[in-house]
Amino acid sequence: MSNPMSAQPVFWRDSELPHVELRQVSDGRAVCYEPHSHTQWSMGAITGGQSTFEYVGRHYHVSEGSLVFMNPEWVHACNPVDNQPWAYLMLYVDAGWLASLRVRLGLLDAPVWRDIHCDISSSAVLYSGFQTLALRLQDDFVPSKKKRNDVEAFLSEVMVSISGAAEQAEQPFPPAPETLQELARYLDGHCTDELSVEWMAERAGLSPSHLVRVFRKHFGMTPHAYQINRRVQLGQRAIRRGAPIADAALAAGFFDQPHFQKVFKRLVAATPGQYGRPPKRAPDRV
Repeated sequence: MSNPMSAQPVFWRDSELPHVELRQVSDGRAVCYEPHSHTQWSMGAITGGQSTFEYVGRHYHVSEGSLVFMNPEWVHACNPVDNQPWAYLMLYVDAGWLASLRVRLGLLDAPVWRDIHCDISSSAVLYSGFQTLALRLQDDFVPSKKKRNDVEAFLSEVMVSISGAAEQAEQPFPPAPETLQELARYLDGHCTDELSVEWMAERAGLSPSHLVRVFRKHFGMTPHAYQINRRVQLGQRAIRRGAPIADAALAAGFFDQPHFQKVFKRLVAATPGQYGRPPKRAPDRV
């Protein structure tokens, strides 16, 4: 564990549990996010102080004891209030793995992700359970098998608790027309290319200004921000695989490493070096 007053984020990962990742921040006054999204489903717990929570156009004021939930690809940002101290935990869960768990729980008919319409919760049971899980995950002397079982048990409890909201899941943005969906798919596969807004607008058959406006309406961010978000996700995946920062920058389409570090910190609220140095887990005890 880090110094309890450290402003440095702490990341936990384990190669035996590739479907989950934990982040802990003890002093979040310097932690500021630009709007972004994740490919994973994620949940957070405010463990001290208070913060703002902006989620697909909805605005919340959350404080110690609050839980927040984020669907994959839904744009969000959490930031401090008037430079006041706040602390939090975040758990990122592979959406495919979680969909399969929901099938086993009888909450889905097929292992295909279905968004859950539950933004926040004040459940003391889930909040306490999250804190307990975070401590166990970061405990070097808890075997990976035990951690895997604990993760599944806790997330099963969470899914059952909020499952009723899944049936009425509201899409945060109106469905995009096919031309914009095709452009988004192209950006997914070519996010490292240097693409001007003029080129993207021509591809979509729109003027640049109209493209920016309608793309934000349907996806929650501009085409350029969408592309940069995808690039940073590529960089994160490369770092999780153990790639050096310079190689991760290249994999994400950044030929200037300082530029990669600057953009990465804006969206992840951590430097690539901090993200790439999770605590090392000791060998499992027999």
